[in-house]
Amino acid sequence: MSNSSDSLTHFNDAGEAHMVDVGDKQVTHRVALAGGSISMLPETFAMVSAGTHKKGDVLGIARIAGIMASKRTSDLIPLCHPIGLTKVQIDFTKDEKTHKVLCQVRAETRSQTGVEMEALMGLQVALSTIYDMCKAVDRGMCIGDVRLLEKKGGKSGHFVAE
Repeated sequence: MSNSSDSLTHFNDAGEAHMVDVGDKQVTHRVALAGGSISMLPETFAMVSAGTHKKGDVLGIARIAGIMASKRTSDLIPLCHPIGLTKVQIDFTKDEKTHKVLCQVRAETRSQTGVEMEALMGLQVALSTIYDMCKAVDRGMCIGDVRLLEKKGGKSGHFVAE
């Protein structure tokens, strides 16, 4: 396998997994934005929205969990480079009509490799934390729509999801 832009870069020519060499890449400002949601029963949504859950501020705790996860991404994804994050921002939007909590995670670095995985990891842990805190009252919650929304910086340029 070659390491062209249309091949899987985490495999060498022999098909073995390896960590990509980013040593010759330029250090640039890199940004990734990931988004997703968790849907829940109206009663659960009301509790989360009002902040009346007996375990405390569900969204505040989920925000901290997501930031912590972004910082630990390389410990969890085997071939992901450890990078110095310069910013992780987690925003929640409550959609009363659909009883969903929407989440966006923006991760930034000045590095030789991107921050897509850090944004996605933070997103999934933030949403999973909401599930964990509310599962006693709503086991049917559904995490979905998880994806990279935008990526800036680096050789591959700017990506915006359709």
